[in-house]
Amino acid sequence: MPTIAELRSFYRRRIAIPVKAGDLVLDVGSGDKPHWRADVLLDRYPDDEFGVQRSGSAAARTPRPLFDADAGAMPFADKVFDYVICSHVLEHVLDPAAAMSEMMRVSHAGYIELPVASSARILDFPSHLWWCSVRDGVLLFDAKTSLSFDPEIDAWARDGQVNKDLQKLFSKHLTSRLITFSWRDSFRFEVHGAPTAELLAEVERLGEQHHPSEDIGVRAMTVLLSARRWRERRPRVLRMSEIVRPELVVAGDAVLENRRYSVG
Repeated sequence: MPTIAELRSFYRRRIAIPVKAGDLVLDVGSGDKPHWRADVLLDRYPDDEFGVQRSGSAAARTPRPLFDADAGAMPFADKVFDYVICSHVLEHVLDPAAAMSEMMRVSHAGYIELPVASSARILDFPSHLWWCSVRDGVLLFDAKTSLSFDPEIDAWARDGQVNKDLQKLFSKHLTSRLITFSWRDSFRFEVHGAPTAELLAEVERLGEQHHPSEDIGVRAMTVLLSARRWRERRPRVLRMSEIVRPELVVAGDAVLENRRYSVG
């Protein structure tokens, strides 16, 4: 059962969103738990085989139109979105600089959530490629050189009761484990190094890391805490020409449906 502090943190991070009713919202890396307020989704790895990169069920969901495209080369027009959400995605991508530049190109404002390096170095998802931090308003990405910061500490942290106790501790102090970064117009970032071929090969060999019970809990809390807001919302009817770059508009310009699109 989540605590009051956890519910407040969840509401602030995943439910509350500073947009008006008619604003257009994009969720980058939406995966199996797209943001409830998103009008458009983007995910480069929506299929079952990429479930290792998510902390939920294997396949991405399509409750709204989903564009199968690279976050570093989005098919959308300049500043077409009012707000973009990117939660626990950039630590997985090969080129976070390109993805962040694209977010600033296609949107006026947004929210980025990342695991902070200080706690991730104790217990991290091995598939993460970057140690993330923020200093003086600048997002910092340092390439990982191995699956864990220290193999001995990692083995200790994942062992039996130690792991259970650490998970409880981390849940109690969840907010301090996260970078919650809001921006408007633009923001600054620095990316140092690049993931090695050896690290990428190790990540590809990993098995599933998600926990179905946690996935169900996240969805349940989303439904509970966003129910009233969802009833008040009037989803927009969108055409392809309204959001993609002009050169990518195809003949017919159909109304977008809740399914996957490959453009470009």
